[in-house]
Amino acid sequence: MSGFDKLNRRMFLGTSAAGMTLAARAEAQAALAAERDEWPKLKPATIHKIYIGRAGSTVNAAGRTVQYLTWGQDEIKKMDAYLDGLEKRLGDVKFVGGETIPPADAGEIAARAEGADGILLVWLSGHGGDYATLEKLSFGLKKPAVSFFQPFSGHGWMWHQQWKGRKVLLLSTTDKKELDEAVALLRVPALMKQTRILAIDGPRGTKASCDAALVKAKLGADLISIKNAQVLAMAKAIDMKHAVAEAENYWIKPAIGILEPTRDEIIDSARYYLAVKKLMIEERVQGVCSTACMGTPRACLTFSKLCDLGLVGACEGDIDSTLTMLLFAHAFREPGFITDPVVDESKNALVQFHCTSFTQRADGSRMPFLIRNQTDSGGGVALQVQWQVGEPVTMAKLVNLDTMLAVPGKILETGTSPLACRTQFTQSVRDARHLFLNWGGGAIVNPGSPGDLSQYAGAMPMLHRAVFYGDHMRGIKRLGDLMGFRVLEEDLPSRES
Repeated sequence: MSGFDKLNRRMFLGTSAAGMTLAARAEAQAALAAERDEWPKLKPATIHKIYIGRAGSTVNAAGRTVQYLTWGQDEIKKMDAYLDGLEKRLGDVKFVGGETIPPADAGEIAARAEGADGILLVWLSGHGGDYATLEKLSFGLKKPAVSFFQPFSGHGWMWHQQWKGRKVLLLSTTDKKELDEAVALLRVPALMKQTRILAIDGPRGTKASCDAALVKAKLGADLISIKNAQVLAMAKAIDMKHAVAEAENYWIKPAIGILEPTRDEIIDSARYYLAVKKLMIEERVQGVCSTACMGTPRACLTFSKLCDLGLVGACEGDIDSTLTMLLFAHAFREPGFITDPVVDESKNALVQFHCTSFTQRADGSRMPFLIRNQTDSGGGVALQVQWQVGEPVTMAKLVNLDTMLAVPGKILETGTSPLACRTQFTQSVRDARHLFLNWGGGAIVNPGSPGDLSQYAGAMPMLHRAVFYGDHMRGIKRLGDLMGFRVLEEDLPSRES
């Protein structure tokens, strides 16, 4: 009988952190936020804003005074106020600049913006944005940029196609929510440049992603390998009373139940987390992956807690999923769940499962969970987490540092099969048959002889995916524009962006 079946179903759905009083939930969230603040903060991304569009009167080359639309200055004041509010809402963005082209020279402004992390071009009403202006900007911009073109902002939109292939996100819309999303994405390259990753006993994954120099060159992040023996030594030095408090307050008390593990095993896992936390803070690290996660103690609770904190913990040394989860954390502030998916054609779906999952959602609510052992080995401490049926999700994985595999869907049901890892749910897909026969979309191939998987450290790159709450397909396509990776929709034929 499964763990969930051993418990009263009504009890499972009606209690736990998900059923806490508002006051208790607020207190738990405050405690988690305070713990997150123990990590060194990343610097805000600096975004140089540039306004484009002629307004008022100007003197042309023939000496004639030409009158253009006159509300441009009002637009700038309104947009400045809007961006001030966006800066406060995001909390990790700083807008600078604010020049208007014309009268400012496009080439000079592009050079002046070189010190920023990113560039935001805002098109005003009026007849600005001629081809010469865009040409100067196009070749002058050497930073990721967003071009926010508002309809009725002149005729310059006709030449935007010259920017295809550059790290520029092109928008033509009246919806300022799209501007919010674009600026949030524009933060990501700057945040990735400050990101540090610890690979315990080395990373595993696609060849490019395991190369620290390539990760630095393409994504900006630092990849550092350490030995698990170092972490175990630090764990032994952790004060036992701190480990007991961590185990009791974060895991044992909020859990729906504890089935196989002993209290001492849970405390041992909490002690390992505290060692990893100490190491991460000392090394200014935002993400960890480990090939030693199946050792004693197992790292399942450690990775779950890190993801609850808005950081990244990834099992089995999976560096590709680690990078994916970091991108999603920076771009969408969503935690990820690494899974071992299988296709169920009868339901036109994927079954997602693994023995660790985050429990804290981005909205601050905590999902119900049981504390279990690990399915395959029957040992250690793992989690069985109840994901929310009906919610949209996105499965994704950045491979080879240049291709984001992605499949959107929604949660159809949760499961308790004894054949799968503890946390289980079924995700809808668009074409399960195509997904089954084209898994990886050709982006993950074995360059060696048949059966030789040495380039990819076994099946790791092909097997794992990461799942996130929410439909992020538009967002990751736009992030790909800014960061230079393609998006391949695995469950649809010939769908690549």
